[in-house]
Amino acid sequence: MNKAAVIAIAGVTALSSFFVGLVVAGSSGPGGWTALAPRSGAAVADVRPTTVTTAAVPPVAAPLGAVDFASVAARLNRAVVNVDTASRTPEDRVRFSGRYPRDDGSAPREGSGSGFIIDPSGFILTNHHVIAGADRVTVTLTDGRAFRATIVGVDPAIDVALLKVQSREALPVAPLGSSEALRVGEWVCAIGNPLGVYVHSVTVGVVSYLGRKLFDPSLDAYIQTDAAISFGNSGGPLINARGEVVGITTAISAQASNIGFAIPIAQVIEILPQLREHGAVARGFIGIGLTDLTPALRSALRIGPERGALVEDVTPDTPAEDAGLRAYDVVVAADGRAIRSDEELIRYISGRQPGTLAALEVWRDGAHQTVQIKLRDRPIQETVRPRPNANVDARPASQDDSPLGLSVRELDPATAAHLRIPDTIVGVLVSDVDPAGPARLARVRTNQVILEVNRQRITTVAAFRAAVAALKPGEAAAVLIYERNPSQRIIATIIPD
Repeated sequence: MNKAAVIAIAGVTALSSFFVGLVVAGSSGPGGWTALAPRSGAAVADVRPTTVTTAAVPPVAAPLGAVDFASVAARLNRAVVNVDTASRTPEDRVRFSGRYPRDDGSAPREGSGSGFIIDPSGFILTNHHVIAGADRVTVTLTDGRAFRATIVGVDPAIDVALLKVQSREALPVAPLGSSEALRVGEWVCAIGNPLGVYVHSVTVGVVSYLGRKLFDPSLDAYIQTDAAISFGNSGGPLINARGEVVGITTAISAQASNIGFAIPIAQVIEILPQLREHGAVARGFIGIGLTDLTPALRSALRIGPERGALVEDVTPDTPAEDAGLRAYDVVVAADGRAIRSDEELIRYISGRQPGTLAALEVWRDGAHQTVQIKLRDRPIQETVRPRPNANVDARPASQDDSPLGLSVRELDPATAAHLRIPDTIVGVLVSDVDPAGPARLARVRTNQVILEVNRQRITTVAAFRAAVAALKPGEAAAVLIYERNPSQRIIATIIPD
């Protein structure tokens, strides 16, 4: 999904919001998406992994054939909290350090979001963007009690934060369920603090889609729901009909009022031990771009395996390049475990610790081989700001009546420099795409560079025309493309008209 226009972080209402191509609002405002170091003083040694999944509140049993969200809300509302943040500007920090007299000329930046208690000793989950950059985090319960919260750990990659409050009494807990058991069409409800004003609001809807990609395609697997989510709901629970948390409400569509997104709770449970013990999350990384192995791609590239993860790009100076992985390799197993899709490989590698070795079984040009790769720590991917394509129509486009539904022209040095395309990229520039043609359906866009067609290198317009002319009617074309933003190679499967 293009990040350019569709997604708004369902964060906070308050004084700080900013735009990164999607409308982003983090409750603390000043930090936005900046990673935080864990705060000191958090008492986490007493928390065992089993306490996260052992609920103080039993699941709610709905009557046969009915969904009783009134009972669900009555039980779980006590475990949902308001998360309020305040942040000083650099000028504030100087003024309050004692170097200058204090005055009231500038109030701290404030924001609010939601969260929920997962352990009776006071551990709370929320979104990273809710508390990012905060100098003070306050958690308020339904009974009005307020606590100063400590930030135990954060994971900006999937937008999760773990907080801790100190309470003399055991706190009510929201039981964690299984997001992997969710089905499209299943009823869910959300509890949170929309707009930071309508505290503990309950909304009901269904699961609209599972595995939605929004920000980082390699990690994202969002639950889409039509349960109403608004600014201020961020960090609150998405709950199934049994009263179990299946997600953390995180984002909303900027273009519709009934499209919201939640982080699957399975992703969160996987990283909780690292958040508690280390304050951050380390994920394995090898540096390849992947795509799913579809029947059309198998046919176009004459690939033998029916299942696997197809390599479409290898990032320079990464473990994958060091190990000799190439574009068009198909990873069919990792450490003896069968890999059926690109997402399976991503989840497996991300779950491994940096510094460890992974043995990948690779299908390459009809033969199987094993590649040993030493994993590195996965870099944090920044949110990409959308940038309109530059208008570089300095030369006439190719006038091909292409069955792929696109036109190309030579990539001359001046155009490459204008578009900031590296000198190492050799191919033809997409100058026009038929709005109703097959290339458009395959997400081909102007100013991309076509490098290969069905593994045949394309260096000139004539070479491109010859490759397209060689396609049989209805035969899929696997087109290797260089995309400028972000800089990567992708494989587009185009089925000609």
